[in-house]
Amino acid sequence: MKVELWSDFVCPFCYIGKRKFESALSEFPHKDHVELEFKSFELDPNTDSSLNASVHEMLAKKYGMSIDQAKASSNNVAEQAAAVGLVFRFDGMLDLNTFDAHRLSQYAADQGKGAEMSERLLKAHFTDSDNISNHARLLELAVEVGLNREAVRQLLESTQYADKVREQEEEGSRLGIRGVPFFVIDRKYAVSGAQSPAVFLDTLNKAWEEKYPTLLQVDEANSDGICTDGICIPGKDKS
Repeated sequence: MKVELWSDFVCPFCYIGKRKFESALSEFPHKDHVELEFKSFELDPNTDSSLNASVHEMLAKKYGMSIDQAKASSNNVAEQAAAVGLVFRFDGMLDLNTFDAHRLSQYAADQGKGAEMSERLLKAHFTDSDNISNHARLLELAVEVGLNREAVRQLLESTQYADKVREQEEEGSRLGIRGVPFFVIDRKYAVSGAQSPAVFLDTLNKAWEEKYPTLLQVDEANSDGICTDGICIPGKDKS
């Protein structure tokens, strides 16, 4: 069963939602048969990382609030993150462009390291206050998860995987995705936002039952005319 997750590395609810989904998945009896694919989505492709604007400044400008109000809003999100075991340090976060981080993530996925790279990028931004638009830092993060340093250096200095990122963003747009996180399960069920683990688990169960329906046995009490465990029970003559 395939689960596609559209998300961005500077989206706090993407990290929170990922943890809640992982919590649900740990309780899902068929978790070993679930493939999770991370899809690219940029909250603001026009963000200029060189401005070194803080997250608080970005929120204040975007929503017409004071810096104090922005900090209060961030503290509320940090509390939600703490409830699922995450540490968010908003005071050190910058408003960053994530396009190169997405290129790196897609390359990592092709190397079998997509989950590790996505988790490391989220932690780098929200917990470590790293600049995940900086190529030098991206290179170090990639090496941490086991990617080849020289291959990643060449990737970041080129336009490799740019087309793949854009294709996934356009794919999300065609599916009607306007906000993240957005989970798509077997292209039949969708869960938008950082829902509770119970919602995720219920949706996983529904998708599994639809994909692999349980057979309903009729006349279960009548065991005549059946072979099981090497023993055959002869059927009775019903005439």
